[in-house]
Parts: sequence; C-alpha cells; structure tokens
Amino acid sequence: MNFLYLNSKMMGTGDDILGEKLLISFLKTLAASEARIDFIGVVNGAVALTTQAGEALDALKTMEGRGTQIASCGTCLDFYEVRDMLLIGGVGSMQQTVEIMTQADRVIRPC
Repeated sequence: MNFLYLNSKMMGTGDDILGEKLLISFLKTLAASEARIDFIGVVNGAVALTTQAGEALDALKTMEGRGTQIASCGTCLDFYEVRDMLLIGGVGSMQQTVEIMTQADRVIRPC
C-alpha cells in the first residue's frame, strides 16, 4: 500500500508562496501520473487542502476518483475550526494514521 502523508500546505522550507506552488505542482503531477496512491492522510496545516477550493483540491479529487481514500485529522480540523468545511474525504484519527503508516509498503511525504 502507498500512503501519501501531507502535513503542510507547502512543500519544502523557505518562501511560503513558492512552497504552496511546489506542493500544488506535486499534487497535480501525481494525479496525472500512473502512480497508485491508496491512502492520503492529511494533518496540521495541510487540512487547508481538503477544506478550501483550488488546484490542490482538484488534484485530490482526481486521485479520489481513482479509488484513493482520503482522511483529514479530526483534531486538526477542530483546532483550525474547519471541520464543517471539509470538501473531500472523511475525518481520520491518530490511531488510523499510525495503523496505516506502520502497514504501508511506502510512505510518501513531500511536505
């Protein structure tokens, strides 16, 4: 199983605007590829990707349409007060994240 772990709405460190552009490019390229992603876990500031319209959400929807499961951290959604704004996937838990991370053949972490 391939697990994509998103813990930020940016890729890399440095300029925030550049980091956001890089992550959007990564997600769009991944969505357009033949790569199989079985599960996407979204935590911390990355919940903006599942609660706000935009190119990142479009890429996630493409992957979900191919069977990828998506879960955003419930604690994170509550912390940022955006649980009611969730646009894709479901609400996940830390237990779920630990189980998937420890069982995954590959954990991809671009952030």
